[in-house]
Amino acid sequence: MLRVDNLHFSYGKTEILKSINFNLKARRHMSIIGESGSGKSTLLKLIYGELDANKGQVFWRDTEILGPSHNLVVGYDFMKYVTQEFDLMPFISVEDNIAKHLSRFYPEERLERAHELIKVVELEEFAQTKVKNLSGGQKQRVALARALAKQPEILLLDEPFSHIDNFKKQSLRRSIFNFLKSKNIACIVATHDRNDVLGFADEVLVLHNQTVLRQDTPQQLYQSPKHPKIAAFFEEFNVIDGEIYYAHQLKIVESSNMQGVVKGCYFNGRGWLVELDVNNEMRIVEHSDCLEINSLHYFSY
Repeated sequence: MLRVDNLHFSYGKTEILKSINFNLKARRHMSIIGESGSGKSTLLKLIYGELDANKGQVFWRDTEILGPSHNLVVGYDFMKYVTQEFDLMPFISVEDNIAKHLSRFYPEERLERAHELIKVVELEEFAQTKVKNLSGGQKQRVALARALAKQPEILLLDEPFSHIDNFKKQSLRRSIFNFLKSKNIACIVATHDRNDVLGFADEVLVLHNQTVLRQDTPQQLYQSPKHPKIAAFFEEFNVIDGEIYYAHQLKIVESSNMQGVVKGCYFNGRGWLVELDVNNEMRIVEHSDCLEINSLHYFSY
């Protein structure tokens, strides 16, 4: 299992992370969420050994993960890290980029394994294409396949689908995470995308103000966010009398002690998000129809 004990890190005098503590069991998937600048990428680099912690320790099983001041070569065989900078070999094919990381002693198995991973990242028709001719999203998929080539025990992913368009992202996400589960590979994903979390993460680590705000399952965080930063990650929300309510938990009704004036109406696929002005405070209500601007409506929860 991965164990992070009392981790602290600063860039110069700027404190990025403090008192970070958490465990992740083998084969489990964790998402790290938080605002830009909250330290998600930095935490992955510390776990991988790309940075030296100011204080604290990181262990995978019984092995302490040490940074560049201790290791001439960064990283460990049992762990792979995919960043947003792909570091691929541009003048050879997709297949060769992946096969390069597999043993040459078993050529048939090597090729079979490369084809399996190309299928996982849904690049079959580009197997013989040189990487320099791929789009950014396709290169990101090659980087993912390459990281899986030697079947690591734990995989670290930094915004793994950020360059991939929505036409491919949904099926690719399922393919990647299902493959990791089938091979018992633990995974940590730093992400801004709630769809990387809901349905795939076993647990979520929330970073805020340089430390861990909360660690829980996606279901518990969604159903009981307890903090505006957590609610904002999942959906439009309101804070009413100190309690958090998602837009879909508020309803337009015929009569109520709460009312507001419609100031905006936004289609969200399931219906409309209606923005209500309630004594100069905005409330967001999900409704089946767009309501007339400046009309008065009652709502409840």
